[in-house]
Amino acid sequence: MIERPGTDTRHPDRHAPDLQRLMILLPGPANEPAPGAWWQRLHADFMPDYNRKTTAYWCAAVLLGSAILVHALLGVTAMPLASQLQIAVGAAIAMLAGLVPIRIPRSKSSLAAGDIFIFLLLLLHGPAAATLAAAAEGLVGSWRTSRRWTSRIASPAMASIAMFALGSLLQAAIAAGKANSIYGPSLLLTATMLSAVLYFVLNTLLITAVPHLKRNQWPALATLFGDFSWVGITCAGSASVSCLLFLAFEQAGLGVLIAAAPIIAMLVATLHYFFGQQEAAELARHHQMEAIGREAELSARHVLALQKSERRFHSAFTHASIGMALVEFDGRVLQVNDALRELIGETHEAGLVGQAFDDIVDAADMPRLAEGMRRLDGHGVDDFSVELRLRRRDGREVWAAVHCSHFSDSDSTAPCLILQVQDVSARRQAEVDLHYIAFHDSLTGLPNRRRFHEQLAQALERSQHTANRHFGLMFLDFDRFKLINDSLGHAVGDEFLIHMARRIQDHLRPNDVVARLGGDEFAILADDLEGERYVLMLADRLLEVLRQPFHIGGNEITTSASIGITFSGMGYATPADMLRDADTAMYKAKLGGKARYALFDAGLHFEVSHRMRLEGDLRRTLAAGALSLEYQPLYDLVSGEFTGFEALARWNHPELGSISPVTFIPVAEDAALMVPLTDFMLRSACRQLRLWQQRDPSLATLGMHVNVSGHDIAQPNFVARINAAVAGAGIAPVYLTLELTENILLTRLEAARPALVELRRQGVNLSIDDFGNGYSSLRHLSSLPVNSLKIDRAFVADLQRGGSEDAIVRAIILLGNSLGKSIIAEGIENPVQVELLRQLGCLSGQGYHLSRPLPAAGIDELLTQRLARLHAEQAPSAAGALPGPSTEARPALVH
Repeated sequence: MIERPGTDTRHPDRHAPDLQRLMILLPGPANEPAPGAWWQRLHADFMPDYNRKTTAYWCAAVLLGSAILVHALLGVTAMPLASQLQIAVGAAIAMLAGLVPIRIPRSKSSLAAGDIFIFLLLLLHGPAAATLAAAAEGLVGSWRTSRRWTSRIASPAMASIAMFALGSLLQAAIAAGKANSIYGPSLLLTATMLSAVLYFVLNTLLITAVPHLKRNQWPALATLFGDFSWVGITCAGSASVSCLLFLAFEQAGLGVLIAAAPIIAMLVATLHYFFGQQEAAELARHHQMEAIGREAELSARHVLALQKSERRFHSAFTHASIGMALVEFDGRVLQVNDALRELIGETHEAGLVGQAFDDIVDAADMPRLAEGMRRLDGHGVDDFSVELRLRRRDGREVWAAVHCSHFSDSDSTAPCLILQVQDVSARRQAEVDLHYIAFHDSLTGLPNRRRFHEQLAQALERSQHTANRHFGLMFLDFDRFKLINDSLGHAVGDEFLIHMARRIQDHLRPNDVVARLGGDEFAILADDLEGERYVLMLADRLLEVLRQPFHIGGNEITTSASIGITFSGMGYATPADMLRDADTAMYKAKLGGKARYALFDAGLHFEVSHRMRLEGDLRRTLAAGALSLEYQPLYDLVSGEFTGFEALARWNHPELGSISPVTFIPVAEDAALMVPLTDFMLRSACRQLRLWQQRDPSLATLGMHVNVSGHDIAQPNFVARINAAVAGAGIAPVYLTLELTENILLTRLEAARPALVELRRQGVNLSIDDFGNGYSSLRHLSSLPVNSLKIDRAFVADLQRGGSEDAIVRAIILLGNSLGKSIIAEGIENPVQVELLRQLGCLSGQGYHLSRPLPAAGIDELLTQRLARLHAEQAPSAAGALPGPSTEARPALVH
């Protein structure tokens, strides 16, 4: 018999699903609520895509089919045992035939021999037997084609309904024909075939109702039977075979059926093999035709691709954004595009055609282009690239990257070359700019350290290969640049460097090179010297030029430079060695007092290394707080009592011993260590003063003098640092005096004035140290917020009655008194100086005659002596002459 379409499992991916699978492959909306009761959970597990109508229909069909199966089973069990055996054998054969359907070539249908035995059982034993066989065949088919339990349950139930209905109808028709005496083979054959078709229709409607109920859409019958009409016809054919077997059985008995069974099996096997061979041959022919079709298609595509490629090339050539040209091997231009004409400024459409490409190439670059063309012409080279300059029609020059390679197409009579020309002028300019940035200082425009190293290396190489060629190297550093930066700001510092770079350049020879190495460090290469005299004269000239004042942002700035010099004749091997020695000589110039130059010699290495060691050790000592202070008392020259102290820094090096402040203070200034050094002195001195003031009420008015540097007053937090030291020690600001040299004040007057005014407002005293030894300005002195002036020890040392120093000291004292400022003399070494100062009106002083600087323990001893003396005297002694070093009455004055 013919099976329904899609039941062949050998090719599940190539055929339509059978009617049973339609129930799972065509989902419908699920309108059920979320599962709650057991039946709702069961529905969600097995029928998630079934809506209410589909679920009701499925349940009704299964219940009705189950009832019919029970009824058919009861009917069969009432039959004789021989009939039951025949029914069992027929049902088993139908089930086995359903497992191995025969696919009909070039059709979606399959032939199932089991339908023949189902209809034969219908004719032999009635609807009950046929119903059981149909249900068994439907169960096997659904298990083979579907994994859903809903399909496996519904398929045999619906087959039972259809077969029982149509079997009963056929049985009634046969009975009616016999009753009316019209029964015969022709009537039986017609009725059986009609019943088979109606069975197919009813079974189809029952099964396809499930997916259409899911979608709430019923298909037109014409569409449904148009898809399955061939299956219906094959069902009728299967019924006719069953009818013929039944008629033979009635004539010849059971032996006919027994003999027909192997014949039918052999026929099925033969058909299975035959149809399989036909399908294999059909598949091979199909593959062969596909291969031939693919070859033809590939060939056609290849031809079309060639045509398209040619059209694309001509379109790309014409409309390319980069210049392109076809040229002969001799350089004659055959064709150019618009981009190339625009690149060289050619306005005529036929411009360049017929001319030599060399005509637009810069003469200096033509040899490189010619060499590339020569290598392409018969030297096994496929292409080359070169960058060269092209001359535009307006005379301008452009840089172009030219790529040249072989070219030929179907239209060409002979191979030629294709040039691709791209404007790279912007990149070339960017490279030039980057090169300038890489080798020049961005602020001054001078060569930078990297470029200067290259030029110095070239000069060294020339001098090594030429015996009489010499050069000099100058290393220049400005003496107070950090002070300018800190006090006036980095913008002013930058302007200063630009201005100084121009001054240096203006005084060099054309072949001299000046570079900025970094910060305020400059280097000068004086090449091709006949002697060393030129470099020395240049150094003198630069020192004079650089110290001349100039104005930036309303500020008059005066500075100087220190210069280190070395010469190539000392046998240098590397630029780094020569720069190192010039730098060393520059440090020698700074140590010698700045604003000068120094020549390098071999002994400088030790001096500089020693200074670098001191700098590192001092940095570590400050970080550890390992410096110490000594205190030199300041005396009232009238009463003979000390009124305060000057704090002096002391450094006892663990290996080098005691290092003088004259040595380590300049090191601290150059190494930017003055700020932490001053903070250490302020904190230590203020705390010590507080301890001494607390010893006795009579000591509460003692004061402390602390020296501050120009680096200190340049700091924006200078006032805050002073306040922190005073508040941390718990002393009144009036007992602290800050000593500044007049050079510091006058060079940083405008920047320092606000901070000094604020400190005076808070009560801190200010004193000018070493007065008379600097560049004093009486105009500024009258407005400076200072309390006292300290006469420089140089004037006190030569003080004698009636001498010139006497007049100078008298003038200073008169000047200070007239400006309302107290006068302190320093460096008092003998009693004569004490007497003369007192007569001149100087009421305060310090010096070795009065007391040397003492550690805190020595000052404690002085304070103890003073307190003992005060307690011994019942009343204050009258002011008298100050005793000298041998006087017993004032032993504290003699040290």
